[in-house]
Amino acid sequence: MTIKETETLRANIQNCFELLIKKIGAIQIGLPSQYPYGWRKAAKGRTVWRIVEEIVTQNLQKYHSDFNLDKAEPSPSEVSVYDIKCTYNKQDAYVNIKSALANVGISKDDISKANGLIDFYNQDKEKQFFVATFYIKFNSNMTIEIEKCVVFPVAWIPDIYINPSNNGNLQSSKYKDLLFAQKRTNDAFIKELLIAKAVADNKKANKKGKVTKKKSTKK
Repeated sequence: MTIKETETLRANIQNCFELLIKKIGAIQIGLPSQYPYGWRKAAKGRTVWRIVEEIVTQNLQKYHSDFNLDKAEPSPSEVSVYDIKCTYNKQDAYVNIKSALANVGISKDDISKANGLIDFYNQDKEKQFFVATFYIKFNSNMTIEIEKCVVFPVAWIPDIYINPSNNGNLQSSKYKDLLFAQKRTNDAFIKELLIAKAVADNKKANKKGKVTKKKSTKK
């Protein structure tokens, strides 16, 4: 697909997810009487991210036509790079669902394992892969709400970095803001990804070599 085609599909999926957010509304996590001191340390994205993912995928699958989707199918595997495949006007969009706190500073987050991404594109380099970040807020009545969603093409991530010491994960701090997007084709992204993977592998090998050398010196 061309950059323009990716751009159009991204915008369409974004619109579908905005309709989804309106349908979901407030999500009741518990009763105020059950939490006499409120959220405390639980007011974090990772506390409820799995619940948000499940609500999003189930509603997309069940009510896909309400969101102008042809269909929506959750990933058949827990370890695949995507959570759900959404089909819009016969075009497939593979989506990795993430949650984030509203009004929180920029952080570098894991996107997906590099090896998994490489295998994903080896199957079909034209596949369209997106990260959908759902921004949530915590209410005093023990509900959470999804305030907005940002759908970002993985191929457009500007700060491609693979952490050699973190299971080889592709990481980014700029995948939540389309103003940072570096619009690329999948071909261009795959080349950058392979370069980053080679750099990470080299760093990992050098570190391992230094550790081995240090151990042998002690003997």
